[in-house]
Amino acid sequence: MTRPLRLTSLAAVSLCALLAGAPPALAQTPGAAASKMAPAKAPAEVSDVVKAPRPKGGEYFGLYLMDKKVGWLFTDVELLPGTPARVKATNQLVFKAMVSTRLSERLHREERIYEAKPGGRLVSFTVMQKGDGGDQLLEGTATDDGIRVVRKRPGRPDEELPRLPPSKERVEDADPTRVALLRKAKVTGFSLDGLDLETYGLTTTVEPQEQRVVNGVKVQLSKVSTLSEKEKVPVTSFITQRGEVVLVDFGQTMQARKEREAVAKRLDLVEVFGLTRVVLPKPLPESARAVPGKVTLVVQGLPEKFREETYRQKFKPLPDGQVEVTLQAAAPQELARKPRPLADPDGGENLKSSIIVESDAPAIREQAQKIVGDEKDAYRAAKKINTWVASMLTKDYGASADRATDVLSQRRGDCTEHSLLAVALLRAAGIPARRVDGVIYMVNQDGVPALYWHEWVEAFVGEWTQMDPTFNQVVADATHFGFGEEGNAEITPLIGSLKVTDVK
Repeated sequence: MTRPLRLTSLAAVSLCALLAGAPPALAQTPGAAASKMAPAKAPAEVSDVVKAPRPKGGEYFGLYLMDKKVGWLFTDVELLPGTPARVKATNQLVFKAMVSTRLSERLHREERIYEAKPGGRLVSFTVMQKGDGGDQLLEGTATDDGIRVVRKRPGRPDEELPRLPPSKERVEDADPTRVALLRKAKVTGFSLDGLDLETYGLTTTVEPQEQRVVNGVKVQLSKVSTLSEKEKVPVTSFITQRGEVVLVDFGQTMQARKEREAVAKRLDLVEVFGLTRVVLPKPLPESARAVPGKVTLVVQGLPEKFREETYRQKFKPLPDGQVEVTLQAAAPQELARKPRPLADPDGGENLKSSIIVESDAPAIREQAQKIVGDEKDAYRAAKKINTWVASMLTKDYGASADRATDVLSQRRGDCTEHSLLAVALLRAAGIPARRVDGVIYMVNQDGVPALYWHEWVEAFVGEWTQMDPTFNQVVADATHFGFGEEGNAEITPLIGSLKVTDVK
């Protein structure tokens, strides 16, 4: 498995099909000769990432969501000719699916250059993104003093981003799966994320071998799991003795499968809006939409890590393994509200500007000031921002943008764009804020009551309160069921496994 690639969030106006993960790679045809699987001979001073056997010329995946093909991946790690010795790691993701009535297509390609010696440092990288979310090229150069990143976007001048800290990433992090397998030991490392340019820890563990069916034949395969601090979802790779990765599991519903290039690039046209929804046994009561309001669901397939008690959500385990979840919504208490700017109760992360949130960008700060004016009360200011985003953005299926300034410029999008811009404006106004990932109740055109993947906003105004700028709710009603924060992949295992058996 090469360095993790992360799938971007997919969304429509009233859902967020969050298909985040870290797919590694697949390989060439099963009949390839063993000699073709071995890397070129290298001197002893080169990293184990070069010594580990892998297919020459790279590896292809077909990427499947709930057994429907939604994309393909290519990965490769190679020793470059020349002195000093360098290693190049390549990862490419192509996603293509229907999101409601719109075709969503995204290309994400990363190339990284490392020193080839053991523990060799990251030297440079490029990250290219095209399609939904916008087009951009990031060019990074790493030195002992930090990482210089230049962002290039069509029709705009090149932009040098704030310098990043010195890289912790090493050449072994380009393929921790095969390094761990070669060493027969746990491997820890770091990865600079190509989307948010933050560095996250990686832990890769060799597990007992398993027997799996590959092309109709039972095969004994090595099993290696990698866990990222960002996604918190184990990525489990199954590998042949020759170094072929034949299967990768991301929870129960997402899988990467070894395929030839031509097969990998042949995609189904999947509509993820309906594919990923959670159908309800009956409609929610109208009282769930009131504020204050409350509703109780009985659910199965909800792991304990998602049962954190909050001011909005309460959990009661049932004897049969199911969980009773009570969702409630109310406006923040008058006495708890405070003037802005406010300190972040979580230490500053919820006021942070980033390459995605961009709350320090002049355009974002200027717009936030225009919206809130001289309003000192944090809750009233937050309501103004929520209402402005709801009224100024056109609700557009599949019109994606990955950066707050792009959302502000295009003024259209689905729930992810509404939430991203609202959080950027809130932080710029001195109000701690974050995005919330979960599901929301809807009855779509087919008349089926269901929960759809969605994203909304949580702001700290003296106490935490949730808002939904997509639907212009200054208090997100009790039909919102939250699972995670900031668009990470932690909720991926719930897709396809979460079920609601009763509504009270």
